[in-house]
Amino acid sequence: MKKLLLHSCCGPCSTQVIDFLKNDYDITIYYYNPNIDTDKEYAHRLAEQKRYCSIVGVPVLEDGYNPEEFYCRVKGLEQEKEGGARCPVCFRLRLEKTADKAKELGFDLFGTTLTVSPHKNSNIINSVGNAVGEEKGVQFLEGNYKKQDGYKKSIEFSKKYNLYRQNYCGCKYSKRVD
Repeated sequence: MKKLLLHSCCGPCSTQVIDFLKNDYDITIYYYNPNIDTDKEYAHRLAEQKRYCSIVGVPVLEDGYNPEEFYCRVKGLEQEKEGGARCPVCFRLRLEKTADKAKELGFDLFGTTLTVSPHKNSNIINSVGNAVGEEKGVQFLEGNYKKQDGYKKSIEFSKKYNLYRQNYCGCKYSKRVD
């Protein structure tokens, strides 16, 4: 079975993706999200990720919280709307780090749970992932996990396991104004 390093933004997004891929890959979750706006939010999402993965028996690697990496990358894109030019830059940052870690630790391929969200463009994420994989010499596993009710299933898993579901992607620029 191939070893997959699967980037995850949060526990809820990983649920359906892990369930979908678990029979075909030896999965390890990689939690690397410098885009998250506060250390409190980061820690809460990480704790939920670890809690869910401990239930389903999937290891979690975490690479620390360094929001300056994100802010340096997106400098000049702060006013972009959610889904605009800032997002592919953020995807690239997280997928580059995932690919580097996959290569360093001898994983066969890397992927991401980001495509389970109906708010994320799977074509852009897969394009970025394939480009990063080619640059780094590690195969990227394409996915569009929102298909076949994937997002709906992630909501059902979240309810079943009482997972915290945030209402924004993580960066301060994407917060909803209520």
